[in-house]
Amino acid sequence: MFELTITMLERLGIIVTIAFVLTRFPFFRDMVYREQLDRRQQVTAIIFFGFFGIIGTYTGLSLSTESLQFNRWTADLAADEAIANSRVIGVVLAGLLGGYKVGIGAGLIAGIHRFTLGGFTALACGLASIIAGILSGALHRKDKRVNLKSAFLVGALAEAIQMLIILLLARPFDKAATLVEIIGVPMILANGLGCALFLLIINSVINEEEKAGAMQAQKTLRIADQTLAYLRNGINPASAKAVCHILHNEIKTSAVAMTNLKEILAHVGLGYDHHKSESPIQTQITIDAIKKGEIIAAGHESIHCRVTGCPLGAVVIAPLKQRGETIGTLKFYFRSEKEITNVVMELITGLSAMMSSQLEVAEADKAHQLAKEAEIKVLQAQISPHFLFNTLNTIVSLVRIDPAKARKLLVSLSHYLRQNMSATTQSMATLEQELRHVKAYLEIEEARFVQKLQVFYDIDQEALLKKLPPLTLQPIVENAIKHGFKDKENNCVVTITIKKLDGRTLVRVEDNGQGMTEERSRQVVKTPIESETGTGLALYNVNRRLTMMLGDYASLQIKSEPDKGTEVAFFIPHAEEDNKNGSH
Repeated sequence: MFELTITMLERLGIIVTIAFVLTRFPFFRDMVYREQLDRRQQVTAIIFFGFFGIIGTYTGLSLSTESLQFNRWTADLAADEAIANSRVIGVVLAGLLGGYKVGIGAGLIAGIHRFTLGGFTALACGLASIIAGILSGALHRKDKRVNLKSAFLVGALAEAIQMLIILLLARPFDKAATLVEIIGVPMILANGLGCALFLLIINSVINEEEKAGAMQAQKTLRIADQTLAYLRNGINPASAKAVCHILHNEIKTSAVAMTNLKEILAHVGLGYDHHKSESPIQTQITIDAIKKGEIIAAGHESIHCRVTGCPLGAVVIAPLKQRGETIGTLKFYFRSEKEITNVVMELITGLSAMMSSQLEVAEADKAHQLAKEAEIKVLQAQISPHFLFNTLNTIVSLVRIDPAKARKLLVSLSHYLRQNMSATTQSMATLEQELRHVKAYLEIEEARFVQKLQVFYDIDQEALLKKLPPLTLQPIVENAIKHGFKDKENNCVVTITIKKLDGRTLVRVEDNGQGMTEERSRQVVKTPIESETGTGLALYNVNRRLTMMLGDYASLQIKSEPDKGTEVAFFIPHAEEDNKNGSH
């Protein structure tokens, strides 16, 4: 019995080999990962595990119950012979991994084959194989993988049931009893261990691949996080150099280079001196090859570093695309082609796609930002024709009765128009510039509405150097006059306050006009609201520019009540504003 146990365990080496081969087949991975197989996958699994059971039969030891001698390999059996084998392993694993249909199917194939070999246990062993498939299929769990303990217990139990069936069906009974006494314990132990060993190898290989995949995904995400800030600016020598450094350090290459469609933008690692002297024609040949291939290209370059003499060896070239068009390449250099494994190729493929996506997102963001800026410039350049015509009419009427005042009004109008136009070319303006613009506008309005409008200023001179988006203050003041004083004939008061506080500067415009409801005061900064006297864009546009340039902290704060006036205020955060200055 001991020698038989040792021999059976030795034969498990075949199981180890098959287990390793199985991990290479896609259908087997599907059985491990999927909850349910489709019909084609089930048929493939049945055939495979059925033949696995047949192999387990042929690699067994035939035993003669007359001489009690074992033959090393199984062929056709005499009437008094039986087989000590590992057939049940294939059937049990088929049921545990694929479900009862796969288990029964594999059991039928292995069992019918065993029946055709003959011997006095042919019927019992053939039937036992089918029952093993039913048993293991019943214990199949869709929601989780099979563990080693379960595999051992099911394999041992299936073999124990086979011994019981032999005792019940095989005749003569004395030979059946002798057979079970000799091979029962070794087969129960060997087949239980075989099932567990089979799963151990499979789980080890798959877990290692999952670990490698997880590490690769983690590396890709880490590279994406590091390169995103640089690729937001598109491909240029500075961003290319930073990205190449990141890729070189993460992938452990000999060198990494990045090109556009005309030249090499950056090269990091060995061979820098070579690539400094590489001609545009060489670069264009590489790019043309990529543009035609539409896939990552692997090749070989006979390049040596002139400083160290080290060969760069194999190169992998990956395209960088925008909207399906190649705009550049990534070149990864390795010392030999052996370093270019499937894992490395998959990583580079993923990086090529990921960085192309980053470039497309960056381009979309840039286009969106340009569209916003263009919209803002258009709004900044708008001058109400009614305001201009009314101002000119006022000046014409003053030319004869008060020439000095007419000249002063012309100067104010000139300054107002000049500031309006210059604002379209500026991204930021000082509070001093904004205040001059507002004063020019108010001087015109005061001339038009004599003895109706009064303006008061509470200005902290130290705060006037702080910067904000141009044409921010004037639309707020204009909004107070056009809407706040629309139905008011006299005693129209506007107060402009600019104060420097701790860590921020307060800008406030107050009027004693008709005011508005609390609900409307919340809406005007969130969406354009049309009215009879305007487009409804003034406060909405000002608030959007403030938050876009200075952050949410600088958003407009409106306090208003019907018939009690309106207060519009915002804060310029000093730290944020200083950062904006540095970026401009």
